[in-house]
Amino acid sequence: MRFLLDTNILIPLEDSRLPLRPSLANFVRLAREHGHQLVYHPASKDDINRDSNAERKSQTLVRLTQYTCLESVPDCPWNTPETSPNDAADNSILFALECEAAHFLVTEDKEIHSKARSRGLGERVYAIQTAEDLLRRLYETTPVQLPNIDDVPLHSLTPELHDSFFDSLRQDYTFDEWFRRKAREQRKAWVYRDEENKLGALCIYASQQNERISDEGLVLAGASLKLCTFKVDQGCRGRKIGELFLKAAFRYATDNHLEHIFIHGSSEKQSILFELLSDFGFEEAGSYGADTVFLKKHPVSPPGEASDAFEYFRKYYPHYRGDDSVKKFIVPIRPEYHRVLFSDYHSQVDSLALFNSTHTASNAIKQAYLCHAQLKQMDPGDIVLFYRLKDECAITSLGIVERYEVLNDVNQIISKVRRRTVFNMEQITEMARQPTKVMLFRLVKHFRHPPSFEWLKQNRVVNGSIQSIQKVEHDAFQRLISEAS
Repeated sequence: MRFLLDTNILIPLEDSRLPLRPSLANFVRLAREHGHQLVYHPASKDDINRDSNAERKSQTLVRLTQYTCLESVPDCPWNTPETSPNDAADNSILFALECEAAHFLVTEDKEIHSKARSRGLGERVYAIQTAEDLLRRLYETTPVQLPNIDDVPLHSLTPELHDSFFDSLRQDYTFDEWFRRKAREQRKAWVYRDEENKLGALCIYASQQNERISDEGLVLAGASLKLCTFKVDQGCRGRKIGELFLKAAFRYATDNHLEHIFIHGSSEKQSILFELLSDFGFEEAGSYGADTVFLKKHPVSPPGEASDAFEYFRKYYPHYRGDDSVKKFIVPIRPEYHRVLFSDYHSQVDSLALFNSTHTASNAIKQAYLCHAQLKQMDPGDIVLFYRLKDECAITSLGIVERYEVLNDVNQIISKVRRRTVFNMEQITEMARQPTKVMLFRLVKHFRHPPSFEWLKQNRVVNGSIQSIQKVEHDAFQRLISEAS
């Protein structure tokens, strides 16, 4: 794109004595970084030549040469002998836009904005903030912040490129060359480090536009997320790092409105990864060379598909079915357990902190809740709303039930929950002395505005204290979601 800069934009850029607005500096940075042209009209040079301060005029004219001056601009028919020099310059600049000399004009001049609207050019004349917002929406992504992993530029890992972690990646192709090329392109990665701060897991990712992802010619219309390299070192297996990376991928795609997530890989060599992907809604979508393509639909808007509630959620996470055919429950949870299961929750009482946790349950999307509630039945696809007891006294998070069972055998319970619960072996053994409710669920999200206990009472979501799992009526759930979003 070509941006025509008005005189009042050029002078703050070139006069070091004037404070440079952060939005203007960022606009210029983004435009140059992504190959957009910044140009000026000859009338702006005439404006600068009228400056009575000779030193300032000279310095500005010298610096102006770093921008491109429009050539062969038609004379403006709107100007007459009576038009003042300043108005004539404004008219000439605006007329150049009408003649398609640039895609957009950037100016802070309110009079030019008014003239542009009267001549049907209003949608192409931007203030600095609007121009910056345009480029930010196009090029700046919303990063994901999760405990236990870091979001880093690929070049920051170059000193570690010869570590043994990368050896297996070199077996099939010239990984080092590819890595360095992508580092120069400012590719990014999510990384997990072990207790000795060594690289333990890596997921290199990239946003793509209208990407052709298979040899069969499948093209993903619009924006998508490509998981380019996905590796968990042998020593970090079992810590649910794969799920942690998927959690990052799903949130990144959601926050940046990416409607597909895909990965190329060997279904034979990466069978464990592909089994994990299938469990979270990825499906085979053809081949790419010797690799299999795995694709997950990640629509911005919830699809109107009438399918089983849990299957709908598995396919279209983060969308879920919340209609009146799906049951909803409030589930109380103590703060110390909440911090472990939901370590990425921005707590209202913990100074909005994220908690790095060594507990594998904090990495997982699939988690387990154990209790002795009286509730006998939950179904896959039911909605659970987690109420943090004691300190925050608010509903903080929403999950979807995958399975609900009543068990009293320790080994059975362990086989179900494995590393997805906050409880240790001793605690589970003690709980199993009586029938124990085992709820496996998948976390969907945390609420921006957690409804407090007082709000829940005032809005007839609950009638009394929340000490055990309790059902929520559909109308009350709708009020709660409206408040929490």
